[in-house]
Formats: sequence, C-alpha cells, structure tokens
Amino acid sequence: MSNLDVKIVNLEPLRVICFNGFGESPEGLALEKLFTWAKAHGQNGRVFGFNNPNPAVGSPNYGYDAWMVVNEQAQAQGEARLIDFPGGLYAVTRCQVTRPWEDIPATWQALVRWREDSRYREASHQWLEEHIAPNGEPGGEHFTLDLFLPIRE
Repeated sequence: MSNLDVKIVNLEPLRVICFNGFGESPEGLALEKLFTWAKAHGQNGRVFGFNNPNPAVGSPNYGYDAWMVVNEQAQAQGEARLIDFPGGLYAVTRCQVTRPWEDIPATWQALVRWREDSRYREASHQWLEEHIAPNGEPGGEHFTLDLFLPIRE
C-alpha cells in the first residue's frame, strides 16, 4: 500500500435517505432496504455507508448505515430517515474488494497511516465508504469502494 493513490476531496453537503442494518453482516441488510426503497420511489443516487454502531469486542453483531443521495421530493417512510449531511474535507482512496473482505480494513489502515504522514490532521466528521458499481447496485463477490477519511488542515 506504499503507492496508495489519495485524492483530497471537499464533499459538498448531501441530502440522503438512510437505512440501518444490524447483525453479523449488516451491510447487505442495510443496502437491501435502501435499494428496495429506491426502486419503489424512483431514486438512483450516490450510495455511501459506514458502521453504526461499530463492532464490539466479543460480539459478532454490529450495525451499518446505508445512505443514498436523494432529491428534494424524497420522503422518509417507515424506518427510513432523511439526513442533511454537511459534507467536509476528505482524503479518498479506492479499494477493490473481494471475499473475505479483508481488503477493506487493510485499506482503511493504510489511509490512516497516509494521513499520519501527511500535512493533514484528524477531523471529527463522518467516515464514509462510497459504493461504486457500474449497474448502480453495489455488492456481490467483487466490488469497489471509495474510502472517505475525514481530514482538516
């Protein structure tokens, strides 16, 4: 990972719909809820996610929030939540993921090391994973994430 390709991105404010999954594989649960809602409501925006809550020692269960950028007409129903995310400054790198998903934590660790060796400092806004998929729906055995590490100057 010494050749980590990092871009500095100012992520603009986003209006997102949010669904949470909880269990041993919450990403799939949250994304399934999100895409079911999106199809029913004619939405197709950028998709982000993050652990919520984070894994706890001794438990196989944790949570994952899946976000989709939506238009102003979008309405939250049921367990969906609308969020106005303020955006922020990020260091971003791409992660090509294959089972058993070990690429994700290794790439996050490399990105944090990159920040520690850079002129940027840790920031407190939300860490994000943007799901990149050619057909609009992430997942499967192989997929791509852009990892967004919050930074400040």
